Amino acid sequence: MTAATTPSTHRTRVHPATFPRLVTAEWIKFRTLRSSWWILATGVLVIPAFAVSRMVSIAQVPELVGKPGMFGAVYVTSGVALTQLAFCTLGVLAITGEYGTGQIRSTFVAAPTRVPALAAKLLVTLAAVVAASLVAVALAWAGSIPWFGQTGLSIDLSREQDFRIMLGVPLYLAAATALAFGIGTIVRSSAGGLVIVLGLLLVVESVLALVPWAPLQTLGAYLPASAGSRLLLAEEAGSVVAASTSTALSPWAGYGVMLAWVAAVLAVAVGLVRRRDA
Repeated sequence: MTAATTPSTHRTRVHPATFPRLVTAEWIKFRTLRSSWWILATGVLVIPAFAVSRMVSIAQVPELVGKPGMFGAVYVTSGVALTQLAFCTLGVLAITGEYGTGQIRSTFVAAPTRVPALAAKLLVTLAAVVAASLVAVALAWAGSIPWFGQTGLSIDLSREQDFRIMLGVPLYLAAATALAFGIGTIVRSSAGGLVIVLGLLLVVESVLALVPWAPLQTLGAYLPASAGSRLLLAEEAGSVVAASTSTALSPWAGYGVMLAWVAAVLAVAVGLVRRRDA
């Protein structure tokens, strides 16, 4: 004789995948990857290292002290050109890493519409880049102060140009990272994404800047790094990021052009994510 069984009344509670929960999940993924911290640390250290190196070099050349066209903010942020390589790598790997391991399927199962998961991943990546950039700028400024007296340079945030350049570092690096994230989403390959984004930001613009033909010079000035780097530009000194600066774009208009590139790339990425299989 068998004992009567009563149906279990226990039910597993399933929480909906709201956007805050997706952000929390992406933050857990981000902070548990050692590669994320190594890349961020590299980006944080490069800017102060370049700043101190430039200050020491200037201090050793008395003829440069007080020379017109010397701006403290430009030299303190001169490591941005190299730091963008690290943060663009982070932007690509943030999405292509999951495609490489197949984890992206689980991510999209949790968020069937896919776009919120993509947005949460991008938000976490950009927040980390902005925070790291602010730390890097602060360290570069602090590390340069001992040489300000010897070099005749200074940084005064009450001056519009100094404030724009210092604030422009995290803004520019965040935009470059978002561009890399979008390209990585489109190609779904770490190697391919890195080749495309670094080629677009560095190689193509540098090559066009060397061609003595006005239409190409104009085109090069409206490419992402050239346009966006005007935010880091001292009109009398030029930019340390891109070679092509032959445009009448103002600093904020140039940054707007870069954001337009970012928006276009992300729009294509979103469209492909919604249509393609994971």
